[in-house]
Amino acid sequence: MHFPSRLVFVCTAVLAALSSANAATPDDASVLTNEVARANNDSLLWGPYKPNLYFGVRPRIPKSLAAGLMWAKLDNYMTAQSNFRHTCEQNEGMAGYGWEEYDIRKGGRQTVHDTGNSIDMTIDFVKVPGGVHGGSWAARVKGVPRESAPTDLFTTVVFYTSLEGLGSLEVEKGDEDSVGFEGDVKLKGMTPELGEFSIDVTSGPDTNEHPKFTHPSYDEKPLDHSFVSSLQMPQEHLWQAKTIMFASMKPSLDAAIEKYGTESPPPPAQLFTLPNIPGEGNIHYVQKVFQGAFEFDILFQSGSAPEPLTSEFLTGEIEDTSLSFSSRFDKLYAPQAPFSDPEYSDFSKAMLSNLMGGIGYFYGSGLVDRSAAPEYDEENEGFWEEAADARSRVQPTEEEPRELFTSIPSRPFFPRGFLWDEGFHLIPVIDWDTDLALDIVKSWFNLIDEDGWIGREQILGLEARNKVPPEFAVQYPHYANPPTLFLILEAFVDKLKFNQTVTKHSDLEREGIADSLRSAHLENKDLAESYLRSIYPLLKRQYFWFKKTQWGDVKSYDREAYSSKEAYRWRGRTVQHILTSGLDDYPRAQPPHPGELHVDLISWMGLLSRSIRRIAEAIGESEDAEEFAVYENAITRNIDDLHWDEDAQTWCDATIDDFEESIHVCHKGYISIFPFLTGMVGPNSPRLKATLDLIRNPEELWSDFGIRSLSKKDPFYGTEENYWRSPVWMNMNYMVLKSLYDIAESAGPHKAQATKIYTELRTNLVQNVFREWQRTGFAWEQYNPDNGQGQRIQHFTGWTSLVVKMMTMPDLPPSSAAVGHDEL
Repeated sequence: MHFPSRLVFVCTAVLAALSSANAATPDDASVLTNEVARANNDSLLWGPYKPNLYFGVRPRIPKSLAAGLMWAKLDNYMTAQSNFRHTCEQNEGMAGYGWEEYDIRKGGRQTVHDTGNSIDMTIDFVKVPGGVHGGSWAARVKGVPRESAPTDLFTTVVFYTSLEGLGSLEVEKGDEDSVGFEGDVKLKGMTPELGEFSIDVTSGPDTNEHPKFTHPSYDEKPLDHSFVSSLQMPQEHLWQAKTIMFASMKPSLDAAIEKYGTESPPPPAQLFTLPNIPGEGNIHYVQKVFQGAFEFDILFQSGSAPEPLTSEFLTGEIEDTSLSFSSRFDKLYAPQAPFSDPEYSDFSKAMLSNLMGGIGYFYGSGLVDRSAAPEYDEENEGFWEEAADARSRVQPTEEEPRELFTSIPSRPFFPRGFLWDEGFHLIPVIDWDTDLALDIVKSWFNLIDEDGWIGREQILGLEARNKVPPEFAVQYPHYANPPTLFLILEAFVDKLKFNQTVTKHSDLEREGIADSLRSAHLENKDLAESYLRSIYPLLKRQYFWFKKTQWGDVKSYDREAYSSKEAYRWRGRTVQHILTSGLDDYPRAQPPHPGELHVDLISWMGLLSRSIRRIAEAIGESEDAEEFAVYENAITRNIDDLHWDEDAQTWCDATIDDFEESIHVCHKGYISIFPFLTGMVGPNSPRLKATLDLIRNPEELWSDFGIRSLSKKDPFYGTEENYWRSPVWMNMNYMVLKSLYDIAESAGPHKAQATKIYTELRTNLVQNVFREWQRTGFAWEQYNPDNGQGQRIQHFTGWTSLVVKMMTMPDLPPSSAAVGHDEL
C-alpha cells in the first residue's frame, strides 16, 4: 500500500502524539484535534453512502459526485423494465443480499442473491488512500448465474455517475465508434473538493461473453460494445437515475419497434439498450450486456493519487481487505460459547458488516412545522384532537439543507436517519471503530436547534422524502424521542475510564493509517477531553429542552413524590399511539389525559441525568456533576414514588381518573420494566426480584425466542396493529440482557437468578435470529413470540445487529464469578 505524503505526515504526527505522555499544551491539543479530524475525514470520505441503493457510492460532500449500479435479466419484453434492480426494495424476491465483510475505512464484499434475475451479483469495494483529496476507490462487479438460470442468460448491467454542484464531468472519447465502445470507457471530471479525477469502466477479462443475434438490429448495435449516454439534467432530478435511463432508452426503443414492427422486434437484450451519445453532461450511463457469467471493474482515481489504479492492483487489494477484516473481527468480535462454531462467526461478520454497510451520508432540506401552535402543549382534555386540527392547518417550512452521517435501520424500507435507532446501531460499532461512532454522534448533535431539539426522523432531501408517506414527512419541534445517543457517550466514558482501547499503540503502526484513526480519541487524553468539551454544551441544551417540553404535572393532582419537578410525559400522544416514545402502539391509558405520566420517559431522563453527570465528571465540571447528581437522585426516587404499583408489583404509567385522582394504568411489558432496562435498578433494589420474576414468567413476558413486548395476560396482547403488543424486538432484548449481566456480575441477593435468566435469554435470542437468517436470508425488524419467525421489515440490519454484541458477551455458568463491567 502506498500512502500519500500529506496523510503519512498527518498520521505520523497523530501516532507520535498518541504515544506521548499526554502532556500537550492547549495549542498542541488544538493542532492535534484538527489534524486528526482532517485525517479522519480523508479516511471516511468515500463509501457506499447511498445505502438505499444495492450499490451506490458518494463522498461525504454536499452536492458532489455520486455513482450507482443497475442490472436486469433481458429475456422477456413484458418483464424487462420491472426486472431492473437499483433501489433496495422489500418485495423483489431476493434470496438475501448484503455485505459479507465490510470495514468502512477499507472496503468489503457485498453479494446480492437475485432470484428474479437468476443471478448472484458480487461487488467488491475497496478504498485506496492517496493524494490530497480523500484518495481513490474501486469496485469489481461479478455476476454468476444461479443454478436455476437458463443456459442463455442475458444480463445487462448499467453503471452511472452523476455530478451535482460545481465542476465538470465528461466521457473521454477513445475507441468509441458509432455503435459504442469496444474497450474500456474513461470519464474525466473535476470539482473544487475532489480536484481532478477519472473513472475507468473496464471491459473485463476475455472470458466475458456477449449475446449474438441474427436479427438485423445486431449489426446496428453489437452487444460486445459498451453503450454510453451522456445527459444534462436538472440537478434536483439526478437521484432519479433509473427513471432518466428509461426515458433515454424510449426514443431508440420506439424507433426500433417502428422500423421492425411488433411482429419481429429486436430481442429484448438488443432492444433495451441506451443510445450511444457520449460527451459532456452531469449524468453518464455505461451499459454492458453479457451472456452467462461476467466481471468488470470500476476504478475511481483521484488526480492527486501518486500511482495509477489498475485492475491488477485491485485484485491484491480485495484479498488484503478481506484478510484485514477477518483478522480484526477475530480479535474483537469472535463469538463466545455456546456460539463458537464457524457458522456463527460467518453470521456475525455479515450482521456487523451490514450494520456498517448501512451507514450513509445524507444532505438536503427537511420539512418542519415551526408554528409553535398552543395546541401542541397538549394541556386540555381532548388535546389530541386539538393538536391534530392544528397540524392540518399548518404549512410546514422547508428548512435550510443540512447534512447527516448516520446508520439506517433498513436499506429497503427505512433508508434515513432515526434518532432513537441510532444509539442502538452504534453499540456494536463503538467497539470496532470508536472514532467512527463519535463522528456519527457529533453529526447528529450538529442538527440540534437553538432550543435543544433534534428531529426524531431525518428526511433530508427529495430522494429520502420519496420513501416516506406524506403524513410522516413533517417533523415537529415539540416531539421528543428516546435519547439513545447518550448510551454511546456513556460507553465512551467507560472506555476512557478503563482504558479499554481496541488495539495497542504498537499494533497501530503495523496495521496502518486506518487503524490508527479508529482509536485516536482513546489513545490521547487531550483529544478525548476536547471532544467531550465540544459536545457537552449541546448535551446540556438537549437535556433542558426535555425538561421544558416533556414535563409532567405533579402539583395539580396532589401527587405524593420526593420531587414535584421530576415527572415526564411524552408529547405527540394520540388515542392509539405515542410514536415519539418509539413504542408506537404499546397500550397506554385510555382516554389520553394531560395529567398522564410515562414511566419509560422518566427512566430515559434518569439515564440522561446519569450520563451527563458522568461526562461532567470526566471533563472536570464538578459543579455541573453535582447538579445532575441531584436530578438523578430525584428521578430515581420519583420512579418509585410515582410509578411503582404495589398490587401489580411493577412500574406503571399514571393518569387521572374521573374523580381527578391519580391512578396507575398497568400494562406489563417493556414499558413496565423500563427502570430496569435503563440501569436505574441496582442489585439490592427491593423491586428487583419482582422484575426478574416478571421477565422469566412464560405466562407474562418470557418466550423461547426472546422477551415479549407485552404480557400474554394483557387484554391488548396481539391486538390491532400488534406492532409493540407481542413481538420480540432485539433492541429491548439487548437492554434486558445487558441489565441482567450487570446484576449477574454484582454481589447481591439475586445474582444467581439473574445469571440463569441471562444465560437462557442470550442463547434463545442468538439462536433464533441466526436460524431465521439461515432460513430466509435476512435479519428482521421483529420476531414472532410464538414461533420465532422474522416478520414485518426484512433486511432490518439496524438494531437487530445487536445480536453481534450478544454473541461476544461472556458465557456465565451458574457458579461463575463475575467478570469486569468493562468487558461489555
